[in-house]
Amino acid sequence: MLRPLLDPYRRYRHARLIHAVRVSLGLLATILLTTGINLPHGEWASVTMLVVIGGLQHHGNIGKKAAERAIGTLIGAAVGLALVAQEAWLGMPWLTYFAMAVVCGFFSYHAIGKGGYTALLSAITVFIVAGHGDNPVTDGLWRGVDILIGIALALAFSFALPLYAVYSWRYNLADALRDCAAIHARIINGQSVSDDEYHKVMGRLNTVMVQLRSLMPSVSKEVKISMTELDAIQRHLRLCISTLEILGNTRPDANDPVAMANLQSTLKAEHRLVRVQLIGMARALKSGATQRLSRPAELPTDVSLDAPVYNALDGYRLLNRQLAANIGQMRQRLAKTAPRWNI
Repeated sequence: MLRPLLDPYRRYRHARLIHAVRVSLGLLATILLTTGINLPHGEWASVTMLVVIGGLQHHGNIGKKAAERAIGTLIGAAVGLALVAQEAWLGMPWLTYFAMAVVCGFFSYHAIGKGGYTALLSAITVFIVAGHGDNPVTDGLWRGVDILIGIALALAFSFALPLYAVYSWRYNLADALRDCAAIHARIINGQSVSDDEYHKVMGRLNTVMVQLRSLMPSVSKEVKISMTELDAIQRHLRLCISTLEILGNTRPDANDPVAMANLQSTLKAEHRLVRVQLIGMARALKSGATQRLSRPAELPTDVSLDAPVYNALDGYRLLNRQLAANIGQMRQRLAKTAPRWNI
């Protein structure tokens, strides 16, 4: 029964559903707890639950982001209670309003830049706890307790069936490598590199590149792969896409059957090596069968990368060999880091 939930690919495919169910269960637990023990203003525990984990998905974000939100909420609750206490003691509403304006101005100043979300939540929580300063001290204290309960339950449910960013990273990378293989196949088979289908695949690759870049900090925290190593893998993928674009523009005329037949027969080994490595890496990333990454793959030795170029086909061939070499280096990096990302 639990096997589908533990399968990495299914958890990746249904990440939004899992996150929604987790938040719903956490909210239900918060309502039942605050209602069961009859806590005043228990709805603020539910609000805190939604604020803390409502937008979180990846496990790598949970620790830092949840801590930022919890700290902001606690700071706001403490300041709000202080404002309520001074209003009850001095009974000077204008001073309370002025103090609130100054406090929120201070938080707004720090809301721009690093730690901005913590400052923003602090300002919001001040008004949740204090209102306009006219809330009773006991109400402020109960709201502070509700917020603490909401934070505790939110953190507990954050770590229940966590959604790892590394799943999104590896499966998006696998899809990108398959798209690269599809582009390469179009080039060597003489298909158009200017039609809508080609531009659709290239657009998808560019989108995935941006997504992979945004996932890297979370992946690094989750599986302890250095940002330098992840950036190197990203660089290999970017170079692969760029080389494919150049190959598409430098291949022989697709309308010349003799030239295309010569290309396919002369570069058969290079073409096969590129395809085998791209598809092999994609399968390893998706299935977790990382042993295929360790299989040796060597370029044909009849032509060196430093060989002189005598005709257009020689230049095209050297680009293919450079592409194969780049993909080989990427495969080696994936093989080296496989024990970490294959979770």
